Amino acid sequence: MRARTRALAAASLTSIALLATACGGGGSTTPDAGSSQAAGTTGGEISIQGCTPQKGLLPGLTSETCGGNVLDAIAARLVHYNTETAAPENDIADSIETTDNQTFTVKLKAGYKFSDGTDVKAKNFVDAWNYSANCANGQDANYFFTPFAGYADINTTDCKGVDKAKTLTGLKVVDDATFTIQTTEKVSNLPVRLGYSAFAPLPDSFFTGTGAKDQEKAPIGAGPFMITENTATNIVLEKNPNYGGQYKPSVDKVNYRIYSDPTAAYNDLLGNQLDYVEQVPSDRLVGDAYKTELENRFIDQPVGGNTWVTFSPADDKLKASPELRKSISMAIDRDLIIKQIFNGSVQKADGWVPPTVDGYKAGQCGEACTFDAAKAKEMFTAAGGYDGTLTMSYNADGANNKQWSEAVANSIKNTLGIEVVATPVVDFATYNNKLENDEIKGIFRNAWQQDYPSIENFLAPIYGTGADSNYARYSSAKFDDELAQAAAAPSVDEANTLYQQAEATLAADFPTAPLWNRSFQAGYSTNVTNVKMNAFGVVDLTAIKHV
Repeated sequence: MRARTRALAAASLTSIALLATACGGGGSTTPDAGSSQAAGTTGGEISIQGCTPQKGLLPGLTSETCGGNVLDAIAARLVHYNTETAAPENDIADSIETTDNQTFTVKLKAGYKFSDGTDVKAKNFVDAWNYSANCANGQDANYFFTPFAGYADINTTDCKGVDKAKTLTGLKVVDDATFTIQTTEKVSNLPVRLGYSAFAPLPDSFFTGTGAKDQEKAPIGAGPFMITENTATNIVLEKNPNYGGQYKPSVDKVNYRIYSDPTAAYNDLLGNQLDYVEQVPSDRLVGDAYKTELENRFIDQPVGGNTWVTFSPADDKLKASPELRKSISMAIDRDLIIKQIFNGSVQKADGWVPPTVDGYKAGQCGEACTFDAAKAKEMFTAAGGYDGTLTMSYNADGANNKQWSEAVANSIKNTLGIEVVATPVVDFATYNNKLENDEIKGIFRNAWQQDYPSIENFLAPIYGTGADSNYARYSSAKFDDELAQAAAAPSVDEANTLYQQAEATLAADFPTAPLWNRSFQAGYSTNVTNVKMNAFGVVDLTAIKHV
């Protein structure tokens, strides 16, 4: 699939402006979902392919897709991203107003309740954000609160001396339906960010007794679904009877079945024992076999995401030389891998930001992302080479990871004449834990599913100094300063130019090697209809219906 263009959404102080991705529906390649699917019914139970969450299902603790996809269904936020366009739309927020992009006043709609029946109030947002922003609470999404006034005071080096009771000075409750946000610098896209799950509210019960610990397993949210079962093999969602929003689900129950083998999930789909898989295995992409097997019950859609290779910060040789890293990247024959493994279903990356994102600039990676065996070998030798075996690590439970990781390893091996071994880690949760502890050397797989539709989301949370998803441990004062300037820019165009400058800094330092921009080939059973994938690559659980 070619990348889609983005459509401009109108702006005002009470509605949010951004450039949004246009997305298709299901069946065929990307036609309207309703045109080729049955009408469906209300009620019933469906099953979805799931994977093992790395940590507890809290807004501030979940920072990966396995848990994030579940959290999205149970946690309403101030802002909801439109399934078709990715445009932000006010959800719990009645309005988000600012005159200077530094002081924001948020007013809430009435009628929203948590699944425990309690009202969603301004304090539920402020208390939740203060909890996640305080480093003493150990929340992975802490980084997303960096712009808020008072963040530095509750996030000292190594979190020494920080009291858990300390809060952000930039958050103030005005009344039950109103609160204000103050940032240290201007942040023009802050309202766009507020649809990310890290900014979901928490109920009063979270802060009493053993609420925090209990709700890691069985969180209480204000979204259309609630969790009724959470085991190693299943996460079960049911309709939230107290849901007060407009995105009401058609099905009564969703069973996330945890698979370690994507082929097993696909086989269950073919047998109508599973209703949705988010990525067809690579061997079924060859010759578009899945399209015949699924008889038009598929979605083939580019999404706001990308895949790259990270050079381990625990590997001293790789860490020391940008030129060595670039030579390894140049030794990867992306075109051949995309043809042989993905059947042309993904697009070769030429930078760190996908073309589906507003602000994308072509060719940012330069020659380092273009296969050139002779030049790669020359640069590799000049940089001093690499002693010993270079490992290419990946999580084994991800669809196609084994195939393409082995292909990357073989390409580097054949081009540079060194030993390269693709090395699996059992599942995504274990893999992320190893990355967080810097236990993996060599090179390793990383991928990104956008949290919110902004170029900033592909740069700051992944490469900003101290960012939670910065597995390269990249730190550049120049890059951080460029991000800060971009965030404070008065217009989208000016911000994009500055973000592109930051991306150029990445290209010079080369902490990671972009591979391809993501596209999902999802499939569904004959048991469901009205199946839609959003711009984040996630099935819309409120739209899907049981036949």
